[in-house]
Order: sequence, then structure tokens, then C-alpha cells
Amino acid sequence: MLKKEYLLVVATVLFFFCSTAQKKKEIKKHGIKTISSTKTIGLKTVKDERLSFNSEGLLIEEVRYNEEGVLSSMSRYKYNYEGNVIEQLDYDEKSLLFERKVLKYNDISQKTVELVFDKNGKQIRKTIYSYNYKGLRTEKKTFDANNNLIATKKLVYSFK
Repeated sequence: MLKKEYLLVVATVLFFFCSTAQKKKEIKKHGIKTISSTKTIGLKTVKDERLSFNSEGLLIEEVRYNEEGVLSSMSRYKYNYEGNVIEQLDYDEKSLLFERKVLKYNDISQKTVELVFDKNGKQIRKTIYSYNYKGLRTEKKTFDANNNLIATKKLVYSFK
């Protein structure tokens, strides 16, 4: 009976986690601090991923493991008062910082700029996002370390 209850709890947590519209709300409501997953291949079960959340239900750390269950990478997140990610720190399998992202938003919480820095703090990429009067993203421009435009992605919407 205990095993069935455990499976029900795990299934419930996974359902809440996979439901993007309710994830943060449900994680906060249930006081979830971490979600850990394992992978079973054949007879071997290994760590797959561990997600950690703050008291507001926001993801603050994501730890990923390789096929052997050994740490492969980790990301840590910082948020502004509106719950938008303002900094992402990415670490390698040795827990050494290899990339830092700084994100900026406009007054209505739309991401406008993403700056990417290497482990030494040198900017390696910048992405600028533009929006139309309806608040829909219309353009994504990516620049290299020397501020040369390397890609532009335009989004065009059609309506009923």
C-alpha cells in the first residue's frame, strides 16, 4: 500500500511539474523544494536531473546528470521582483562556471536583451528582442562578441 501511495505522490508531482501553466503556482502551493528524477536503463537506475525551487516556486537550480548518473552540468537562476530570470549561471561537469547570461526586460516583463559572457566575464553574444503593439515578439537579432550582427529572426503573425 505504501508503494502505491508513493507512486501516486510521484505521479502527482510530475503532473504538476509538467503542467507549464500551473507549475510555479503548484510548486509554491505544495511547498516543493526539490524534484529529483532518475532514469532506468535495463537494470541500472541512475540520477537524471534535480530541480530546486525557492519559496515562491521559482526554479533556482537545475542539475543534470549523464547516462552514468554523474554530474554533467548545472544552472543557477536569479530573479527580479516580478519573477523574471535576470541572471543564469551555467556550470560544467566540474562545477566550474563556463557561461553567464544577463537578461533585461521592459516595463511589461518582455525580455528585451540577453547578454552572454564567458567564464572570464568577456561578452560573447548579445541578443535583442523586439515586439509589436500587441506585445508579440517580432524580431530577434543576435550579435557576436564584437557587436557584429550574425543573425536576424523575424516573426510574422496572421490573424483571423
